[in-house]
This record gives sequence, structure tokens and C-alpha cells, in this order.
Amino acid sequence: MTEAVSRPTLEAVAARAGVSRATVSRVVNGGDGVREPLAERVRRAVEELGYVPNQAARSLVTRRHDAVAVVIAEPESRVFADPFFALQLRGISKELTAHDNQLVLLLTEGRADHARVARYLAGGHVDGALVFSLHLDDPLPGLIHDAGVPTVFGGRPDWGADARASDPGVVYVDCDNRGGARAAVRHLLDLGRRRVAHITGALDQTSAVDRLDGYRDAMTEVLGAYDPRLVEESDFTPSGGERAMRELLDRCPDVDAVFAANDLTALGALRVLRAVGRRVPEDVAVVGFDDMLPVTEQADPPLTTVRQDIEEMGRLMARLLLRGLSGAREGTATTAAAQEAPPSGVILPTTLIRRASA
Repeated sequence: MTEAVSRPTLEAVAARAGVSRATVSRVVNGGDGVREPLAERVRRAVEELGYVPNQAARSLVTRRHDAVAVVIAEPESRVFADPFFALQLRGISKELTAHDNQLVLLLTEGRADHARVARYLAGGHVDGALVFSLHLDDPLPGLIHDAGVPTVFGGRPDWGADARASDPGVVYVDCDNRGGARAAVRHLLDLGRRRVAHITGALDQTSAVDRLDGYRDAMTEVLGAYDPRLVEESDFTPSGGERAMRELLDRCPDVDAVFAANDLTALGALRVLRAVGRRVPEDVAVVGFDDMLPVTEQADPPLTTVRQDIEEMGRLMARLLLRGLSGAREGTATTAAAQEAPPSGVILPTTLIRRASA
């Protein structure tokens, strides 16, 4: 048996600092009204004794949990297989850690999980939520709205007739999906390709819809129209890219270029092209979207793609949420956070990165 190590108490800190227990409580919990010399004595006593505040008790005083829920509207099989989510989580984690906040990860495997997530958020366990990878028919935005939890969304919101989720005050972070797709397709057209196909992402997500619109824009601007037979819907996965590429080759064997909705889809397309003897880029040029280096640099050949700063998107989501929480705690009428309130939508730029595939 190992003896439990006794933890320093608030009273012990007060005795070491020579102040009252109430003074220690105010300093530890970030309260006002303590003169700086006394506050410094308390901080020194806390450090010397190794005192760790009881988070549950502290939450009762401050009404803060220093915890943020990250809700990904995808099953774990998708989240842990797609490096996009790892990059976004890394950005979120870095920002939350820098502000001494904990990350609570919540995944939704199916409809039954939506109610569970909503109950958790409404239960007051976290200060706010970061939500991404939503689908157009997803009930989460409305459930989160009803829970009254401050939220920042990843991706342009579009929830149809759900007026609660479509509030113009909704804050979100996205990249220029449409502009990035337009640049990718213009690059292929500038190379002289004319039978440019598009393998979409899941069209119940706004990122896939915006990239499809960018493809249509470029094809129409340069060629006057686009051929709907050159568009095949997929799901942002390598296996989906393989299936879609086979469908396109069967339907339109004269395809000379492919714009894939993300890098993983492009990997699947490259495998099929290699298997049927189509050279890349000589016979078929290929461009992806995301620029996830573990994927693009290991592709054969290395993948030309549209770069979005996925990690920075995660950091910015967390930064906007924490700024909003800070403003709400201090009083929005007088804080700098309120005076510098962000627009409801923040769109980050994209860049075409040229490699050997196009």
C-alpha cells in the first residue's frame, strides 16, 4: 500500500503568506481587490508549497471550467484515419494550452450521439465549444444553440431552414474553398488540358459544395461551359477517390486532368490511373486540395495541390472562442475583446502549390 500524499491546503498557503484564507482565495481564483504586495506574497507561498487549486471548488467561485469541448461530427474511424483532423486538433490544442485550458474531445458516431453531446454541453462542464466537419442535415447546431454554449464553427455554416443555427451572429472560420478550387482548375486549363474532371467531396458539406462551385466557375470562364459527366461525387476518402476515378474513366475515357476535392481523394485517383496505365502528368494531370505534407510528398508523383493552413484554422477557432469568453466574463461594453469583436465569418486564403503531378 502506498500512503496518500497530503496536499497543501488553502489554510496552509494563508499561514505561509501571513494573510487571511479569503485573500488567498481571491488571488488564486483571479479575483480583484488584493493589493499587489499581498498578492505577490500569496503567489510565492503557492509556489513554495506546491499548492494546486481544487478545480471543482474554483469553478463554483469563478463560474469557469477552463475547459473547451471540441466536437467533430464524424465517427472515430474517420477522425483517426484522416490527417486533416490531426492537424486541426493540433492547432486547437496549442492555442488552448497556451491559455491554460483543457481540450475535451467529443465525436459523433451516429444520431444517438447528438443528444449525448448536447446533454454534455448543456450540463455546464465546459466554457465553450469548437465544432467542425458538420453535415447539412446535422442537428448539432440547433442543439448547441439551445444549450446556450458559446461556440465557434469550423467551416462555412449552411443549415437550411434552421433559423436558430443560421443566426447571422454565428462565428466561423473557413478557408477560401471556392477561390482555391478555381485556381486549381485554372492551372490545369493553363496547361492546355480541356477534359478536366472533378471528383467532389461529400456534397452534404459546404467545403465540397464550394469547391464544386469553384470548378464550375473556372470551366465556364475559360471554356464557356462545363460537362456534368466530368463530375463524380465522392466522400473525401482514398477509397472514394478510387471508385470515382474508375467511374470517370468508364464514362469519359478521354479525361486529361482531374481536380480532386482533397489530397486523400487524389491519392485514390492516382492509384487507379497507375493501375490502368495512365501516366501522370503526361496523360492525366492531377491536383488535390489541403496540402497535407504526409500525403502530398509521399504521393507518386508528388502532388500538386491547394494549400490551406489547417493548423492555423484550428488555432484561430480557439483564439476567437477564448476572446469571446474573456469579453463575456469581463463585461462586453468595456472590454478590448468587445471593441475588437471579429466578423461572424473569417475566411483564410489558399495557395496553389505546384509539384510533379500537374
